[in-house]
Amino acid sequence: MANLLLTRRCVRTCPYCFARDHMSTNDLHAEVSWEDLIYVVDFFESSGEKRLSLLGGEPLLHRHFPDMVLYLLQRGFQVTVFTSAAIPQELTDSLRHFLPTDPEIPLDFVCNLNEPTLSPKKENECVEYFLEQFGTKCGPGFNIYRPDFDLTFLFDLVNRYGLKRHLRLGLAAPIPGADNQCLSISSIRPAMKRLLSFSEDFARNRLQIGLDCGFTLCSFTDEELGKLFKISSPLNFGCGPAIDIGPDMMVWSCFPLSRLAPRSLYEFSSLEELLDHFRSQMNDIRAEAGGIHYECDECQQREIKRCEGGCAAHILKAMKDEPFIRLPEINKCLQNL
Repeated sequence: MANLLLTRRCVRTCPYCFARDHMSTNDLHAEVSWEDLIYVVDFFESSGEKRLSLLGGEPLLHRHFPDMVLYLLQRGFQVTVFTSAAIPQELTDSLRHFLPTDPEIPLDFVCNLNEPTLSPKKENECVEYFLEQFGTKCGPGFNIYRPDFDLTFLFDLVNRYGLKRHLRLGLAAPIPGADNQCLSISSIRPAMKRLLSFSEDFARNRLQIGLDCGFTLCSFTDEELGKLFKISSPLNFGCGPAIDIGPDMMVWSCFPLSRLAPRSLYEFSSLEELLDHFRSQMNDIRAEAGGIHYECDECQQREIKRCEGGCAAHILKAMKDEPFIRLPEINKCLQNL
């Protein structure tokens, strides 16, 4: 499922944000136009893809957000909106008036939630108000960017507002050539141990985990993998092109790699052609380093594609300060970071 950035504007300043390069308030292309939205819909429909995720920034801030969602639904698309839910209450009221909440309608929200103790009080109030209105259409999301995180608040929100019992769990990734808070490679293992300390809470609250890309199989012991299996939807230790489309129709593999030779959507004739291009780009990176650990190069689990070796952004970040002895394509990309 590809992602379309509706707007570059956001209501939060998350320390781990890997979309920071794309945030703007004055850019002429800060919002996607109707013409470009229709082009994107036609592009995906002609490729046989009827799913689309809407991102930002904060997608709910787009001035035509309700109409664009209704248009996508009318075209038969399955729509997932990634939101902070931290929007003003009056905007939530307006959206509640226009957007359908029927469970049969293929419109869902993934609410990227931050720990309330680390967020402003007003933001927490806005989030809870949104969940009060749209909770049954929302699934929780959480990005791990430090090893001492606390998930206790999630179980309370899920039960209080009737959220979907599936947690999209992400690892905040580094932005090669920039600076944002994320787990260092050495802190991933302690963070995963911390995650599994909540395994009984997940089971008791019937909350399943869905791992986003970038997790590694070796970050868990065999015993921990058994616990993870019980509380997870199908385990994923992959890392591949997510496909993000900006409001200006520039495309990149994923947010952390958005500085790595982005292209225009207009250069591609189909989704498969677009995916092939960014898969090739990813393969060039993996040819230089199999994964985030030295052991990844000879790991059997990576050879059989059970684990991709972690986030490619970590690999590029490590290459950034090395002499330019890589493949010419990689050297050229690194010089642009």
